[in-house]
Amino acid sequence: MKQFFFAPFILFTLTFSTLFLSACSVHYDNISFDKEKKITTVSAIEGGDQVKIKDLTSAIIKLGPNIDPNEAAWVAREAVLYPKYLANQYRLMWPPNYQNVLVNTGQREKGLCYQWARDMTAHIGKRKYKTLTMQRAVANQGENFEHNVLTVAALGKGVEDAIILDPWRHNSILYWVKTKDDPNYQWTKYYPRLFILNADGSKTYIPNPDNPANQTKH
Repeated sequence: MKQFFFAPFILFTLTFSTLFLSACSVHYDNISFDKEKKITTVSAIEGGDQVKIKDLTSAIIKLGPNIDPNEAAWVAREAVLYPKYLANQYRLMWPPNYQNVLVNTGQREKGLCYQWARDMTAHIGKRKYKTLTMQRAVANQGENFEHNVLTVAALGKGVEDAIILDPWRHNSILYWVKTKDDPNYQWTKYYPRLFILNADGSKTYIPNPDNPANQTKH
């Protein structure tokens, strides 16, 4: 019976040891953020990033008939480069799940997917656009494998017609795809989970009235 009692602990130890032995630091030189101009600055954009920016710009433009190419190009550029700046700020480690362990054990301040999404939204999503809509999206909300991202769509369109901008999945290397084409997640618009804080520190979650899924028909 003892071997079954220790099995979860042994599995956790082996998993953590594997992550630790395979972990490595992710750091980018010559990248910073201009707080006045609110743009990521680099000494030179690498060839691979140039291609990704070009391809993403083209994909964003194709989301609608009247999208401003300059807005699309700015979003694409920042979506590719800004995560690298954040990686340095997060003191990022590879793989992503190891960074999660470090954050959850208090050894890193940031690096969870919702923190990536929140910081991407604060920089890219809060900008005023005339032809684009930027929204947070979530998959598996409230479950063990919840995932959060920022999305870009044509003005007035929803998450279902958007492209996800996901720097967590590949450890600051932007992963992007149309929401409907994501092989790993089913995306919906993000609505914050509301809760009541109990006296013992636990949380009782309550329906968010802004979420259409919680609205009943009369």
